[in-house]
Amino acid sequence: MLLFSRRVSRVLAAVSVHSKFATPPGGIKMSTKAHSDSQEATKKLRDAGLLLSRALIGDKWCEAFDGRTITVSNPATGEFLADVPFMGRKETELAITVANEAFPVWSQKTTAERSKLLRNWFDLLIEHKEELGRLMTLEQGKPLKEAIGEIVYAAGFVELYAEEAKRIYGEIIPAATHDKRLIVLRQPVGVVGAITPWNFPLAMITRKVAPALAAGCTIIVKPSEFTPLSAVAAAKLALQAGIPPGVLNIVIGDAPQIGGALLESTKVRKITFTGSTQVGKKLMEGSAATVKKVSLELGGNAPCIIFDDANIEVAVRGALAAKYRNSGQTCVCINRILVQDGIYEEFAKAFAQAVSGLHVGNGLEEGVTQGPLINPAAVAKVVSHVEDAVAKGARVLVGGKTHSLGRTFYEPTVLADTTPDMKIFCEEVFGPVAPLFRFKDEKEAVRLANDTHFGLASYVFTENISRAWRVAEALEYGMVGLNEGLISTEVAPFGGVKQSGLGREGSKYGLDEYLEMKYVCFGNMASS
Repeated sequence: MLLFSRRVSRVLAAVSVHSKFATPPGGIKMSTKAHSDSQEATKKLRDAGLLLSRALIGDKWCEAFDGRTITVSNPATGEFLADVPFMGRKETELAITVANEAFPVWSQKTTAERSKLLRNWFDLLIEHKEELGRLMTLEQGKPLKEAIGEIVYAAGFVELYAEEAKRIYGEIIPAATHDKRLIVLRQPVGVVGAITPWNFPLAMITRKVAPALAAGCTIIVKPSEFTPLSAVAAAKLALQAGIPPGVLNIVIGDAPQIGGALLESTKVRKITFTGSTQVGKKLMEGSAATVKKVSLELGGNAPCIIFDDANIEVAVRGALAAKYRNSGQTCVCINRILVQDGIYEEFAKAFAQAVSGLHVGNGLEEGVTQGPLINPAAVAKVVSHVEDAVAKGARVLVGGKTHSLGRTFYEPTVLADTTPDMKIFCEEVFGPVAPLFRFKDEKEAVRLANDTHFGLASYVFTENISRAWRVAEALEYGMVGLNEGLISTEVAPFGGVKQSGLGREGSKYGLDEYLEMKYVCFGNMASS
């Protein structure tokens, strides 16, 4: 076990990050208005009781046992938001114990009782969507309108699974003999460990927590150290909704220690993770020792294929939405735009013009459509991809450099004449950069699109219904958007194939990830 513990610690070091950063060259360029907006938003959140700086274990708002903290800052301004606990193994083991003790009572509640409590939570999330949206913009950076949209989206998972909780059906199987009755029950997995990312600080949590709770599981959530404030605010509302203490627990801090404790515990029966493929593989490896159920939503390299017969206006609008939402920091963001020869120049011109109209700034300011990247490391990655592409012959149509605002802002960028030998073709840029690749025919487009280890989301723009069917079936991806750039919804299954993950989240199928099937055979049932 010690050897396993050391291996897990080494493995999970990849996700251990800190929220304190040195100011990048050029310093922080923050307007008086931006500072005022941030201060006002922070005050409103404190007044509403939703700016919390402690973790939740059972019914206790906790500090780290050793008093360590980590600073959460506004990525747009660098301003201090809160010092939150930097927890580790001991706090996680306590949370596991608490969740395990809460499991029998929660799992034995009727589905109607769990449904009602989830519905209460949904109502509170919607009631406080404005405050939660401001909180998200402060800690994550996305524009306020987009953040409020995420709150509504996140709440949608809670509403959906409040309804699906009542539809956890079993089955009666016709027996081969008269004296037997065969029954299939569906029961909760047990205690769940959830590890969530910073790019969607609430939606990635409710997408896991809501079906887990609906199924009758209890859960420990480790949110990103960059964005823990949305998680604890939502957890407070869950308690207010009447969800019993210990059912939902939040631990914040040291990723290797928290992850190691979750993986090693025999009380934790499932791991669910959203993040990089590299870390997902290590979590699979770590889960093997105790044979945990695993669901993984991992990296992507989404292609967008635009055929000659596409409606260019629709294609530009769809590609813009799918590429630049959340500053390009989503796992389903377009990473490669494949444009057929016949409309390549026309599309490039129209798309570059649309991208040049995006307004970059502090997400709290009116009219901002693109906020900052999460941290300087994210900016460095984008810079590296663009420099590599330009060095290999790409043309910059729009942007191509860090923004004049400084800090973590990068200009919305469009690159033309990109080729498969560039890093941006095979690596997820996770930033506001759209590379345009040429292709000649349908066969080449599908080949280029599938030329990746990943298979999460893909997009196709064509007015030809036969081609739409053919290409959708040929693409090796878990999701396909046809003439549409925004495909995520709580009512449809979300997930990938190949190295983009295992399992599905959202929809009725997402509930299955938190249930086990039990077969019961009644014997000697024949009449005497």
